[in-house]
Amino acid sequence: MYWPMGAPQRPSDRDDHGNDYDHLADIVILAVACRSTSSIRSYGPNVAVLLRPDASIAVVQTLNGFLVTYSITVDPNARVYQQLHKDVKHYKPNDPNRLIYEQERAGLNEVNLKFRMVIRIDAGIAAALALDSEVVVATRKPAAVQTIRWTPDESGKQTSTELTSRMAWMQKGSSVAAMVYDRAMNLAVWIANDGRAYAVQKITRLSDTPDESQRLFRGYEFHTPEKGSFAARKAAINPRFSLLAIGCDQSDIHVYSAKDYVGSLPLSHKISAPASFSTTGHITCMSYSPDGYCLVAGYERGWATWSVYGKPGATSFSADDKLSESNGEGWLKGVNNLCWINGGFDLLLSCPDDHQLWALPMTKSAVTSSFLSANVSRTFLLSASSLMIYRGFDVPPTVNVSADASSWQHAAIPSNFLVRQRPIRSAAISHDGRYLAVAGKRGLAHYSISSGRWKTFDDAEAENAFVVRGGMCWYQHVLVAAVETDDAYELHLYSRELGLNAKGLLHVETLSSAAVVISLTGQDSLLVYTYENILYHYILNASVSTVTLVQVGQLALNGIVRAPARVRAVTWILPEIQMRDGDPSQDVAHASVLFLVDGKLVLLQSSTAEGDPKYDMRVIAQNVEYFDLMRDQRTLLNSPNHSLPESPASEAAQTDPLSTTHGLRDSLWYFDGENIRCWIDVQDVLDSSTTDEGSSQTIAISTDFYPTAIMLHRGVILGLDSELVQRSDVHFAYMRHSIRTQLFLPHTLRRLLSDGDTAAASILALRYQALPYMSHALELLLHMVLDDEVDGNLDKEQSVMPSVVSFLTTFPDYLASVVQYTRKTEAPSWRTLFSYLPPPQQLFEESLEQGLLKTAGGYLLVLHTFQELDTSSEQCVRLLQRAKEAGDWDLCKELARFLMALDASGNTLREALARVDLEPPDAAGRKPSDDQETPSRLTSHPTVHGMNGKPRGPSNLTISKRQHPSRRFLPSPTGL
Repeated sequence: MYWPMGAPQRPSDRDDHGNDYDHLADIVILAVACRSTSSIRSYGPNVAVLLRPDASIAVVQTLNGFLVTYSITVDPNARVYQQLHKDVKHYKPNDPNRLIYEQERAGLNEVNLKFRMVIRIDAGIAAALALDSEVVVATRKPAAVQTIRWTPDESGKQTSTELTSRMAWMQKGSSVAAMVYDRAMNLAVWIANDGRAYAVQKITRLSDTPDESQRLFRGYEFHTPEKGSFAARKAAINPRFSLLAIGCDQSDIHVYSAKDYVGSLPLSHKISAPASFSTTGHITCMSYSPDGYCLVAGYERGWATWSVYGKPGATSFSADDKLSESNGEGWLKGVNNLCWINGGFDLLLSCPDDHQLWALPMTKSAVTSSFLSANVSRTFLLSASSLMIYRGFDVPPTVNVSADASSWQHAAIPSNFLVRQRPIRSAAISHDGRYLAVAGKRGLAHYSISSGRWKTFDDAEAENAFVVRGGMCWYQHVLVAAVETDDAYELHLYSRELGLNAKGLLHVETLSSAAVVISLTGQDSLLVYTYENILYHYILNASVSTVTLVQVGQLALNGIVRAPARVRAVTWILPEIQMRDGDPSQDVAHASVLFLVDGKLVLLQSSTAEGDPKYDMRVIAQNVEYFDLMRDQRTLLNSPNHSLPESPASEAAQTDPLSTTHGLRDSLWYFDGENIRCWIDVQDVLDSSTTDEGSSQTIAISTDFYPTAIMLHRGVILGLDSELVQRSDVHFAYMRHSIRTQLFLPHTLRRLLSDGDTAAASILALRYQALPYMSHALELLLHMVLDDEVDGNLDKEQSVMPSVVSFLTTFPDYLASVVQYTRKTEAPSWRTLFSYLPPPQQLFEESLEQGLLKTAGGYLLVLHTFQELDTSSEQCVRLLQRAKEAGDWDLCKELARFLMALDASGNTLREALARVDLEPPDAAGRKPSDDQETPSRLTSHPTVHGMNGKPRGPSNLTISKRQHPSRRFLPSPTGL
């Protein structure tokens, strides 16, 4: 996922021709072609610009139906923007001025832009595409699609035309209004004037039949407007995940999955507009990030971002229009075009009536660049020039999660490495969070958190000798990198303790083909999946002086995985016995392999029949953005700061076959763009026979932020949320992200209790009992179950409440959890709750007996609501007496207010004070003595009763049942 960070760079200069340009760190003007006045008069003003994929030809579309072409040539020997300073200043490695100096000294290649020709389209231009070998133009009258080759073919023919009326797969009478094309998928999306959308491919081999000889395109309709609504306006293609996004006229977005090229294009998901149509206006443009993990859409009055499967991200629709107007920030008021630059680290926006370009800096999760278990387990972000690591994982579980800016550690990437190798293509973090590594266009560099030092190649030739292809991972202090050199594919092992040179290269392992992904699993196992469709298993053999790789097995997946390049991640699941005592060379025979292919989580399960190993393939989850197998986090979970307390031995756990003593260490988590889903035990996935059966066993947890990591040792889901900051004392707006958390423990406990596994729920809860917010987790558990009871009207035979209540009674703070929940929900739900609990009078007595005076005060409120409390309540007097003896004068004050609410005349209060030997104030409000502390101003703020009989006052907090208590991370103090 991507998050905007900071303020966009503004235009600062105007050239001699009156054009505004954005002076960015990575964007400078290399060539300018200015059309003459006569050219504009003859051909019309510019409408759009197209670029051939190899960047050798630029095509300008004009308003009068002309295509003006220019040739682009790069002179490798000539340099521009090269500045040599006489007084050379030596900058420190982390000095930001050094980057500017390095750029100025290196300069850029000279680019020449020359006029080529003008092509006239008599039928008018509705849309155009520039492809490798031709220009595709959709004409207006007649409605047709024409191809114009850059150079004539063997027969000398340069143009071909097909009328849309002769395309049997298009609706009669329709014409093409817009087109987009993706080179990786070799697929185009055409949007017709009637709001339909088609997936189209160019026919490369013409049929011999007469009817097929003139066909140029083959297409399939996949989006049809529904009764005049949801007409297609814009389109975007995501080749990484095989998705086609259609922006509709009501600002919604429909996303389709391209399963094949023969018309199988089902609807994947729908994305709702970030605001009402009156706020957003029509959708004007859409684009996926280069890696496919983020979708951004521009609207007439703003913009918004989503994750690949539809989780909302940043948006500009929360901006203050008056401040945006006064500060001249057009990027907040509307977007008419956008594109990703700098490898996806900047979003270039053009705004209507602004004539300016705005570059919005973006940060992204390191998972988007390299899918590693360590990257998934930690919130690790990557920007154009730095790395950001959330350090909240390194504090003990008993310390609350911090959202302060100081919790982030920033590591600026060395400027000399950025100058040579930008943009950064991948990053990796170690499981213990001590080491980082980055890879650019070529070479790599690594960083130590403790020392704060980077190590880069001293020899530029050695740095440029390879490119990281397949990813990197850390094994203790050793960096494993899958690289490609000029003549080989290799695995390199570098020691952090040594320099990046020939001596620092510990081991080189040659591969027969390029690696797709690598993954570290278990204690010392390395999995390498290659383009040959072979999964290699290596053991990292560590000795005193070096670390080497030893291959112990391999698994051929021919016929199982059809497209190796589409595999995003791989790991495997081994039986406990094999992990503990088995021969590593036999791991392949016992392993069940997990593949993440596009958005599908695929399980390849081993089975043995008649001595021959066989594998059954099953898709266990769809629309997966990332997954986290907790078995791969054992190094993290076993560290002192992250280990969960061992649960005491339980006789029930030993005798109940459904219970588990593993806690959540064998759980499997994944995010599907809407919910975080979890299998409590990965063995449930292996035992399920069908996909539907496995999916029904998952726990779905919804969040109102983007989840980035599962903090298993804390029982929470960690995530990020973007926000737009505008201040009246600052003349610019900026974007920032903040840490968000949500408890997952109540959801897991509820699932175990629903399955009747009370012993496992008890063991799991005991593991987290030391957390300071455990009582709040129990309160949320009660809230979720009771809300379903009230809303669903379930029979008591189907209810989970008896199990939940029985479970809560095993905790010492169960009385406080119940009364806290009553204070945060509506009184009509109390009847349902206490139908499963002992009578409130009994709970009041238990609270008094245990010395929980404030909790007992909460049950007084319940008794009053149930009309079981008289105005001359004996319970109030007893509690007041106990509060007096304990010296809890705040509680005495609250009880006094409560008694005044029961009897506004004050007689009941005076009688109660007299019975506990507290003399009430006289009519003038004077205390009986100066040295005796009594409740002051008892009648100044009487509590007012609502229609439901529940007191409302400054000390009472009421949360409606529609407001989930999880928004309050920690519970409020208990009070009457």
